[in-house]
Amino acid sequence: MLDRNGTGVSRWNRRKRSAIVAQGMEHMELWPGKSFPLGAKPDSGGTNFAVATDVADSVDLCLFDDSGAENRITFQERDGGIWHGYVPGVKAGRRYGFRASGPFAPERGLRCNASKLLLDPYARAIDGDITWDPAVLGHSLENPDTASSADSAPFVPRGLVCEDGFDWGDDAPPAIPYSGTIVYETHVKGFTQRHPEIPPELRGTYAGLASAPAIAHMTGLGITAIELLPVHHHLDDGFLTSKGLDNYWGYNTIGFFAPHAGYSAEVRAGRPGGQVGEFKAMVKALHAAGLEVILDVVYNHTVEGNHLGPTLSFRGLDNAAYYRLVADDLRYYYDTTGTGNSLNVDNPLGLRLIMDSLRYWVSEMHVDGFRFDLAATLGREHGGFDDVSAFFDLVSQDPLISRVKLIAEPWDIGQTDSNDLGRFPTLWSEWNGRYRDTVRDFWRGTDGTLPDLATRLTGSADLYSESHRRPHASINFVTCHDGFTLRDLVSYETKRNEANGESNNDGTDANYAWNCGAEGPTDDPAILELRMRQSRAMLATLLLSMGVPMLSGGDELGRTQQGNNNAYCQDNEVSWLDWDIGESGYDMCDFVRDLIAVLKGNPILRRRGFFTGTVVPGTSTKDVTWIRANGQEMTEEEWSDPNNQSIGMLLFGQAADEVDSRGRSAPADSLLLLLNAGARSHSYTLPRMENPGLWEELVNTARPGPYARQMRNDAVNLTAHSSILLRHTERIEG
Repeated sequence: MLDRNGTGVSRWNRRKRSAIVAQGMEHMELWPGKSFPLGAKPDSGGTNFAVATDVADSVDLCLFDDSGAENRITFQERDGGIWHGYVPGVKAGRRYGFRASGPFAPERGLRCNASKLLLDPYARAIDGDITWDPAVLGHSLENPDTASSADSAPFVPRGLVCEDGFDWGDDAPPAIPYSGTIVYETHVKGFTQRHPEIPPELRGTYAGLASAPAIAHMTGLGITAIELLPVHHHLDDGFLTSKGLDNYWGYNTIGFFAPHAGYSAEVRAGRPGGQVGEFKAMVKALHAAGLEVILDVVYNHTVEGNHLGPTLSFRGLDNAAYYRLVADDLRYYYDTTGTGNSLNVDNPLGLRLIMDSLRYWVSEMHVDGFRFDLAATLGREHGGFDDVSAFFDLVSQDPLISRVKLIAEPWDIGQTDSNDLGRFPTLWSEWNGRYRDTVRDFWRGTDGTLPDLATRLTGSADLYSESHRRPHASINFVTCHDGFTLRDLVSYETKRNEANGESNNDGTDANYAWNCGAEGPTDDPAILELRMRQSRAMLATLLLSMGVPMLSGGDELGRTQQGNNNAYCQDNEVSWLDWDIGESGYDMCDFVRDLIAVLKGNPILRRRGFFTGTVVPGTSTKDVTWIRANGQEMTEEEWSDPNNQSIGMLLFGQAADEVDSRGRSAPADSLLLLLNAGARSHSYTLPRMENPGLWEELVNTARPGPYARQMRNDAVNLTAHSSILLRHTERIEG
């Protein structure tokens, strides 16, 4: 007789084999199984189930047949805090969950309740949605300290047993170095939902994102990595569904191993569980096109919310292991996320969940990196942020996770140290919110921004150099999913969030925006032209700065959210990319494409190290020189002049440190970037170079391209609210 691993079943195992069915008509056997791996692991004979909880007195495995009938089997085996069993005959596609019997004592941080069907924290796929019925609450509505006896099973989703098999063929990670990375942040559904060339049945899905038209747009722009808003399975908040809205962004995770089913064409076609293979096929197609896949992940909180939230999974299994509780009153949750709870990175079980999830997405789903939402929460031990916390230590030592791209959103809403920009460990890059605010401030004409702008343009050495990090530690962005789009940034100064149903009280008031003379839509051609000029200037600043540029998906199309700067609940035309872009949209797409080509074609823009402002050895020229209008170096008086709104940045070609595949230095020409945020044009005298040569215009944001014209004079006119990039090519004598 063979067990599920093909070896002989011991006499002890045969004695322990049992059929314990507490409810339901289907007869099922239960074998001891194994405690590893956690979750549901099928093989040719059945499925092994394992779930962790230190506080439950017993755990039932709940299996559902196609009619929805529930069969409960009580686990007989417990190794440490892991309950496990093997059920012969259970195959991929079977729906399941758990029920944990044990103490319901909120004052002690315990919230077990066998009336609640619980999702497996390690479920590889999830089927069904939540119905916001009072039965999903673990507590009584009348008394939150008393357990609810209502059965939640009719109202909550189930896990699906899934096989891991997939033909990856010759798939390999593109492994693009940070110095060559250009990130494009977008949403699986929003990117494809309105695309006219994508078949209707694939719009809004992983398969749609892997389609030829979608990939052609991304590769045509020249981006190297697509950063997807959350694709972990998430649920819509009850307060949103009651208003006819959805949690469109997806920052409401319930399944850290499961691709969101709502983005799957397979699931739409009636094949539950197909989202896993569809996601893998998407990654494979993107890799084949040379694109890396980075996931925006939410390991800081879950959909279960605060002490009055639903009991769907973690809370009912082991509340204090998965969530940080307030030490003075364990009824309540320590919340640095603004969602009601924070995951407990002080607990081994919570840490294991996060690390196992990360490894799964790299090893099984082949993703290339992660952007960690509210990442400061993951570094909080005993309340304060610590860059050598247990989580960061585990990541740095992990041979798999430490080799992919790790990007932090370096803040949360903690009462202290809420912005930890520049404090993350060496392996990490960070969303640079200071870069965003400085660039916005400069281009809207805020006085006194030049010193900070110069620091941001050259990679934010003030934040990263002392910890021996490189410019790629700075993920530069001007816009992202959260806030105004680029078009709205130059069209609105105040938010327009009434459609969110919160009386325009949600979303930030700190937009650092300028409407160019009119609030919202206008037919004034002068204002429209200025808005396009401002947009091109900010895009040029972004793509020509040191660090890793991140574009917000749709900015290249002129996407608008009609002034909504918090469109998290707008799963509609407000958020979806509009591909009917007109002439101005095509001009902007061409401009972004040209900018990216300039970035890729000039090694000095891809420096791996910081500029120092010192003379390059063997020359008489500094690696970076800041130029004023007369072509000379900026003076201290000009740096401190609050009314000075123009600057030139001269990058000396021999300071380029980009290397080829053999480690050899790449040749480079010198570049001069001129920026003028003022309302008046300036004539800039071109600086005298060490060696004779020709100046060529590569970018001029005062107008759409094409560019590439040679300068015939020793000066250039810099239009108001615009920037110019010039390249100096040395003349070869004789």
